[in-house]
Amino acid sequence: MRSRSTLERLRDIKQNIELARAFVADLSFTEFQADRRTVYAITRCFEIISEASRRLPAELKERHPEIPWSDIAAAGSVYRHDYPRVREEILWRTAQKSLEPLLAIVEQELGRLSED
Repeated sequence: MRSRSTLERLRDIKQNIELARAFVADLSFTEFQADRRTVYAITRCFEIISEASRRLPAELKERHPEIPWSDIAAAGSVYRHDYPRVREEILWRTAQKSLEPLLAIVEQELGRLSED
């Protein structure tokens, strides 16, 4: 199996940010919490974002120290191995309000790669 390229990983992050935002776009926290499928879907999006971010090149991450790369990577371990600690309020708040800076960086890097 071939390894995934930086371009593919960035696309995975972008796609899963867009999915997560779409899944919660019109939901209150109470509605989100009651919708088990959406909770699971958001968790899966965040797992993929975490895993893809872990495999981005160090030089890309160094260009964007404002992104908490180590926190994003560590969250994936919680989603996979320490899932009782996952808090729905944090999932919802992250999907609603905290993905924009990461999306902006991903789009910037995708543009940079398309120029090369």
